[in-house]
Amino acid sequence: MHRETNTVDPAEVAKFEAMAAEWWDPHGKFKPLHMMNPVRLDYITRQIAAEFGRDLAAERPFDGLRLLDIGCGGGLLSEPMTRLGATVVGADAAARNIPVARLHAQAQGLDIDYRHTTAEALAAAGEVFDIVLAMEIVEHVADPQAFVTTCRELLKPGGLMIASTINRNTKSFLAAIIGAEWVMRWLPKGTHDWAKFITPDELFGLMRAAELDPIDRKGFVFNPVSWRWSISDRDLSVNYVAAGLRR
Repeated sequence: MHRETNTVDPAEVAKFEAMAAEWWDPHGKFKPLHMMNPVRLDYITRQIAAEFGRDLAAERPFDGLRLLDIGCGGGLLSEPMTRLGATVVGADAAARNIPVARLHAQAQGLDIDYRHTTAEALAAAGEVFDIVLAMEIVEHVADPQAFVTTCRELLKPGGLMIASTINRNTKSFLAAIIGAEWVMRWLPKGTHDWAKFITPDELFGLMRAAELDPIDRKGFVFNPVSWRWSISDRDLSVNYVAAGLRR
C-alpha cells in the first residue's frame, strides 16, 4: 500500500520553473543535459533492451512497454522513448515545464501524456509502469529514500528503475558546482546543493531499502579535450547512473 509522503522540495521546483522556457535551447541553461543526452539515451536503451529482451535494431523496439519519465522537464528523454515505441507518461512537479513539453511534442507529432504531478500522486492513483526513469532528480528531492521507495511502488513486478545523479566528493564539487555553475556558467549558481549529492553506494542502499535489486551502475564522464561525454565502467566519480529491478 502506498504511504502518504511528499518528497517534492518547493525550493528545488522553483529553480527549474524559472528556467522552463529554455528546455529545448541546446545553448541555454540546459546545455549540460543536451550534451549528456546521447550517453543517457545509450545507457537507457541498452538497459531496457537487455531486461525486456528487445532488439534495438527494430523500428519500434519498446512497443508494449509503459514508461514513466519522472522529473521529465521539457521532454528531452520522453520524446526519444516515445519514438522507440514506449507509451510514455512524462511527469514533473514544476508546472511551467509541462506546457513547454507538450508544445514541443505536438510540433514533433508525438503523443506523450505529460502531467503536472508527483511520483507520490501517481502511486496513490494506482499507476504502474514497466520502466521508471528518474534522471537527475534524486539530488533534488526532499527525501531520497521515500522517493526511491515510491518509484518502486510505481513499477510492475519485474519492472526496471533507472536513476542518474551526482556523486558526493571533492571532485564532484569542483566539476558540478565550481566548473558547471561558476566557471562555465552552464547552470545558474545554486542549481545544485553539494550536500544533497548521493554516492553510488548510497543509491544502491536506497534501492535495496526500497526492495529493488540493484543490477548495474556506470559513470557518465565528460572529456574537456574532446568536449564529449562517454559511459565508463569504472569512473563514477562525478555523474553516474544506476539500475534496479523490482523484486
